[in-house]
Formats: sequence, structure tokens, C-alpha cells
Amino acid sequence: MADSETLRISPVRKSIDLATIIGIIIAFVLVALAIFLGGSPGTFINLPAILIVLGGTAAITTVCFSFKEMIGVFKIVSKALFSSTRNAPEAALQVMQIAQMARKSGVLSLQNISDQINKEPFLSKGITMVIDGIPGEQVERVLRLEIISMMDRHQKSAGILRRAAEFAPAMGLIGTLVGLVQMLGNLQDPTTIGPSMAVALLTTFYGAILANLVFIPLASKLERNSILEEVVSEIYVMGAASIGQQEHPQRLEMTLNSLMPPSARTEIF
Repeated sequence: MADSETLRISPVRKSIDLATIIGIIIAFVLVALAIFLGGSPGTFINLPAILIVLGGTAAITTVCFSFKEMIGVFKIVSKALFSSTRNAPEAALQVMQIAQMARKSGVLSLQNISDQINKEPFLSKGITMVIDGIPGEQVERVLRLEIISMMDRHQKSAGILRRAAEFAPAMGLIGTLVGLVQMLGNLQDPTTIGPSMAVALLTTFYGAILANLVFIPLASKLERNSILEEVVSEIYVMGAASIGQQEHPQRLEMTLNSLMPPSARTEIF
């Protein structure tokens, strides 16, 4: 049986997502290697093209969102680069231990572990409402509204990167058209056609690199992390609601295990 001495809730720890960082680095290294093996790597550096793609993408993306949302883009990226070590089986085990304690000693006994539960703010809010005597159905309704609000914020964050991924190639194409127009205006010197064409294509190259090697992968990782966080939050909602409705912990165990694949399911009864 779980009690205040055996129950241990560790705070959520942030760790560097090596898969994201290593994947992006390898992609850039492969592109750089191909450039160096082809010779003349200096031809791939063009400041006006960089300004058109980076500046244009940032400006047009800002049109779609507010300044506050754009300023928070660095925080958004950090969510993709740093992942939470909390996982669904661990969360389910903790919730079942809490439910077992409430079943054995009463809901008010959960006050004895409030310091540990506070390490998980979302779970703490649900358990606090249960201790205060709020019906389980109402606890579930309030917490689900919070999940909806959280998912909306996450989708908006990923949407900024998705939108930037759409605009980067478009700005690259605009830069290419500008370069082609300038090249066609100087056809009297055939020796400049080749270098001018190369410079014109660089903006498309920069746009494709930004979209496919940076923005789209980061947006996908944000969406993945959001789904994982939603599952953990759903476990906390079901746990708090079950405790509030004074259901048997074994029933809660079956409900929580239905959210996870067979290999990750937890059994304590």
C-alpha cells in the first residue's frame, strides 16, 4: 500500500532532446559536405539573399501573428530542444498510488502529501479540488478545459513555425525572381550570366534549407511533445476525477492502462 512515506513524486526535469539537435546538425553537415566536395563553397554565401529570406520570412510571419507571439518564438524553440522526462507509465503509477492512499485513509489524508503533489502543478490542482470537496465530475470538467487551453497554445506555437516554413521558400522564390530580372538587364556581358544565375538561385536554396531543415522539423517535434504532454495530463485528469468519485483504484488502473500500449501498462493490484 502507498502511504506518505513510500509515495515519491519527482519534479518534472527538463533534458536536452539529443535526437532533435543531432538530427538538425547532421542534416546541415551533410549539406555543407556536399557543398565543399563540389568546390567553391564561397559561392553559396550571399548577404542580400540571406537578408531577403531571413528578413522577409520574419516580416511576413509577423503579419500573421502578434508581436507578443513572435517575441516568444525563442521560448517556442526551447520547448522543441528540451523535453520533459515525465512519461505516461510513471504518471499512471503515481496516480494509482495516490488513489490507493485515498481509498485506504480517506481523501483528507492526501493533505499529508501536498508538498510532493505540488511538484506536479496540474495534478496538484486536481487533487486540491478533490480535497476541498468539489465533485469529481466538476473536477474533471475544469481540468479538461485546462487541457484544451494548453493544446490551443501548443498548436499556436507550432503554427508559427509551420507558417514560417511556408513563407521561407516563397521569399526564396521572390529573391530568385529579383536576381533573374537583374541578370536579364545585364545581358550585354555574357560572362556574367552564369555567376548571376547562381546568385539568383541562392535565395531559393536558403528558403528550402530554412523550411525543411529547421522550421518543419521543429514544428513536428513541438506537436509530438504536445501529444505526450496531453496523455500525461489526461492521466492526471482521470486520476483526480476517479478519486473525487471514490471509485475503486483497480477500476482506475484499468482505465489508465487503456490509454497506453500494452508494453507500457502498469499493474499494482
